[in-house]
Amino acid sequence: MNDVQEATSPATSLSGPATCVSKVELRVSCKALLDRDTLNKSDPCVILMVQTNGQWTELDRTEVIKSNLHPVFAKVFSLDYYFEEVQKLRFEVYDIHGTHSIGTRDDDFLGGVECTLGQIVAQKKMMKPLLLKYGKYAGKSTITVHAEEISGNNGYLELSFCAKKLDDKDLFSKSDPFLEIYRINDDETEQLVHRTEVIKNNLNPVWEPFKVSLISLCSCDEDRKLKCLVWDYDSRGKHDFIGEFYATFREMQKISSGNKVTWDCVNPKYKQKKRNYKNSGVVILSDLKLHRVYSFLDYIMGGCQIHFTVAIDFTASNGDPRNSCSLHYINPYQPNEYLKALIAVGEICQDYDSDKRFSALGFGARIPPNYEVSHDFAINFNPEDDECEEIQGVVEAYQNCLPKIQLYGPTNVSPIITRIAKLSAGDGNIKDASRYHILLILTDGVVTDMADTREAIVRASYQPLSIIIVGVGNADFTDMQILDGDDGVLRSPKGEPVLRDIVQFVPFRDFKTASPAALAKCVLAEVPKQVVEYYSHKAISPMCPQRDLHTPHPHPTRHHPDRITTHPVPGTKL
Repeated sequence: MNDVQEATSPATSLSGPATCVSKVELRVSCKALLDRDTLNKSDPCVILMVQTNGQWTELDRTEVIKSNLHPVFAKVFSLDYYFEEVQKLRFEVYDIHGTHSIGTRDDDFLGGVECTLGQIVAQKKMMKPLLLKYGKYAGKSTITVHAEEISGNNGYLELSFCAKKLDDKDLFSKSDPFLEIYRINDDETEQLVHRTEVIKNNLNPVWEPFKVSLISLCSCDEDRKLKCLVWDYDSRGKHDFIGEFYATFREMQKISSGNKVTWDCVNPKYKQKKRNYKNSGVVILSDLKLHRVYSFLDYIMGGCQIHFTVAIDFTASNGDPRNSCSLHYINPYQPNEYLKALIAVGEICQDYDSDKRFSALGFGARIPPNYEVSHDFAINFNPEDDECEEIQGVVEAYQNCLPKIQLYGPTNVSPIITRIAKLSAGDGNIKDASRYHILLILTDGVVTDMADTREAIVRASYQPLSIIIVGVGNADFTDMQILDGDDGVLRSPKGEPVLRDIVQFVPFRDFKTASPAALAKCVLAEVPKQVVEYYSHKAISPMCPQRDLHTPHPHPTRHHPDRITTHPVPGTKL
């Protein structure tokens, strides 16, 4: 690594569930830093700290910039932003000596500032004075933090630059060039987008390809000016200016197979003084790859329907429904835990299903007319159409079926998982993002067919399906945590891992004193990420929203496969 820029680490998230949240990029610069070095200027680095449970821990840090009291850091901090949380941040600026470890001496500390991510986002550009210990100002030092939200409609670019015949600025060797790209904002200020690595002793450098989001590069404006500067690196921080050029993303897109985009790298002083001056070399964009990044809402707004299915445990361990101690007891004044969980999750899911019809299944009971044990039956007793009208229809079907069935056992859930996985697979050749399934399993005990269930979940992980399991009652649910891949990758009995983590298990008792919304938020937190993961893995783009979003359209159910509409995949564009 060189002293201009170190490798950018992958996106780092703050505390909270892994979900599709707003992504925020933070860029940092400082002015008038204290000069701690006797023979040279300070070599600053900014460390980003986050407070968790009252403790400050380092989240990430910028590169070290040599001998500079007004550094503009190329490092981008990428964080998840949760509106509902207070996310405390602290920026600490240090003078780094030789190695990149932080010194313990007080004179290495150039100042710090505390704030919340919410404050930065609200201001978009936050400038604050740096403070030393005990609240003392660090002279006139300031830190500026720019925030940009990276929306789901955003994409990112992979750019490859090289240069030819750059001016030689060194006496005894060749120049050590690096490239800086600045975005020119609406107020004419310049924002550093990327700084390449240094290529030592080379007038024809080939810089490493780098990735940058479209919103960072040009705010998704193809014609926004980009100011590009080429420098000859100096270890003391006194870099020699080689030349500059202006570009736009629209110009960059002119690149095609076999063709490259070139710019004259011009030193304005030379152009003014030298009559025959043409350039100080040329900079070439040798490759451009545009990657589209889709969000959960891209798929939902493109017409993806969420098909919600609930599966209810009717095993004997729940107790006789006529007994007030039973988990299935219907209290006219207070819904039981099964109903509370069903309503909390179902009321959110129904917003993403235009026809508001939901499959309601049961398992572990003897059912009429022959009273044979079934681990997969429609609680409305209509095997041709197991759907109920709205969540209230599911509630009524549940209440109506209780007197008609005999609670039995065992607790086998693999048949229903296998059934819904097959349903979600369709004809096995899904090519559009028209529907995604959520299976809510409500159970009071440990799964009896654990091996078959693990196998069924591994198979289901290849389909557009998420599984939520809510444990009702006070049973020991330790074994159920195995199905939730948060503590390790779930595997089939033969050792095959799931393709993606699709199961979320939560004991209802953890939310007995909380609001129903808290339970729903917890169990549904991972669903948006799982939707995006599935379609991204299958390389399926959102469908074109060819309808008024407020107008319901036919819901593609297994009873009406002919009602699924395939939309053309949109082309990649801004």
